[in-house]
Amino acid sequence: MAMKPTLPSSDLGHLAEDIRRLFEDLDRTLRGASGYTSGECTPPLDVFETDRALEVRMDVPGVPAESLRVIFKHGVLIIAGAKTPVVANSSGSATFHLVEREFGRFARAVRLSGAVEVAGARAQLVQGELRVVVPKLTDRRGRELRIPVEPGPTEPGA
Repeated sequence: MAMKPTLPSSDLGHLAEDIRRLFEDLDRTLRGASGYTSGECTPPLDVFETDRALEVRMDVPGVPAESLRVIFKHGVLIIAGAKTPVVANSSGSATFHLVEREFGRFARAVRLSGAVEVAGARAQLVQGELRVVVPKLTDRRGRELRIPVEPGPTEPGA
């Protein structure tokens, strides 16, 4: 089962529309979360395959579950979210001397090929790591399948 991190250009228009809709949904959910749209970030992710599933793990420390969206459409897993900047004190004003951590909106797309059971997929946020598990369908190739033989209609006069 192959996993391809890139998408053909023909899919990019559909992908862009899906991501736009996810960002609009996040904007509605996160009203009042100041500053998250002013930056962009690219959380690292890993994609791997086990005997039973395809798994994607993404580092999203500081991102609550309500700030994440995960969809699977046309063989592409899309993860979108928003990471808000941390303000040093409760008044909201601070002078930063060094800023290395990224914040802002993000979207990652990974094409997953092969027979998967999307209805059984699940996503879980565990200690700053998003874990998306998409179960594989049981491979039925090579399995013996018995086809019953039924008697046909009898011909009249025979």
